[in-house]
Amino acid sequence: MSDDGRQGTGHERVPSRQRRRFPGISTRAYEHPADRSALVALRKLSGFDTVFKALSGLLPERSLRLLFLSDSVRVSERQFAHLHDMLLDACYILDLEKVPPMYVTQDPQPNAMCIGLDEPIIVVSTGLVELLDEEEMRAVVGHEVGHALSGHAVYRTILLFLTNLALKVAWIPLGNLAVMAIITALREWFRKSELSADRAGLLVGQDVRAAMRGLMKIAGGNHLHEMNVDAFLEQAEEYESGGDLRDSVLKILNVLPRSHPFTTVRAAELKKWAESRDYQRIMDGHYPRRSEDKDTSVSDTFRESAASYASDVKGSKDPLMKLVTDLAGGAGDLGGRVRRGFDGFRTPPPAKEDTPGGDEA
Repeated sequence: MSDDGRQGTGHERVPSRQRRRFPGISTRAYEHPADRSALVALRKLSGFDTVFKALSGLLPERSLRLLFLSDSVRVSERQFAHLHDMLLDACYILDLEKVPPMYVTQDPQPNAMCIGLDEPIIVVSTGLVELLDEEEMRAVVGHEVGHALSGHAVYRTILLFLTNLALKVAWIPLGNLAVMAIITALREWFRKSELSADRAGLLVGQDVRAAMRGLMKIAGGNHLHEMNVDAFLEQAEEYESGGDLRDSVLKILNVLPRSHPFTTVRAAELKKWAESRDYQRIMDGHYPRRSEDKDTSVSDTFRESAASYASDVKGSKDPLMKLVTDLAGGAGDLGGRVRRGFDGFRTPPPAKEDTPGGDEA
């Protein structure tokens, strides 16, 4: 499908070019293994549709739709036409038949989301529209269409509702621990679903440098002339491999409350996937179809997810992950390495006092 270059305020003119389309593509083609296993399990869960319909009446989806309809700008041929074209194009490329409504809302913070149960809606902030150029924004629109196609909006909304319900009974003994375990697990899944949607954005935009620039701008603002994609990726490498065990623990604590992975991490993960055989096979037209989704094995997807985590741990340069790998491999002197890694957390011993009869200073 051809894309016409546009000249507009704050938007870079891009040449028309042909983008590949993926008829009937299954979301399993681009979903992160951990995200995919959770989604396949939910889709296979007996009675899930009944529960979904019952919960949909309890959630404020109608209120949200009215809120955006009344206080935001709906994207169409007459309003934000360049975003409307991107939305149609993204749905065409990923073969999403029903185009979700899209709104632009006044918010200086760059942000985008896909929400809703019965029918997903996409919302982008003015801060994001003003920050990104055409090709960068195309990746974001593809990202949100990927969320819609995967059903992330549905499952996220339901699970967040159940989490909020669980918080109301947190006064029960040990209730807080149970709730925090659920929330932590959900956030881990959310972070993996964001990696899936980044991949969908790349399939739509088919320009990895533009996707990288977009992530870089989200991290550092509209100062592209002051930034460098390669240097940005070097930050991800330093974050992954630098420091000691203390830094590894701090990384975990920093990421636990977040629903999104850190921006440099997302850039590095996307670059890795863009260079993988899986991405090239999709671009060559070899990918799983939606017509095959019903035959997907839950146990197989869980095995793939476990293998992905194991591979990540084995290939990680993080000090804690390397320690785990060594432990699994039976490396020696692990106790000494742990003590050396955590030395910075220990209180330094008091200065040694002079012994009786010692020399005076």
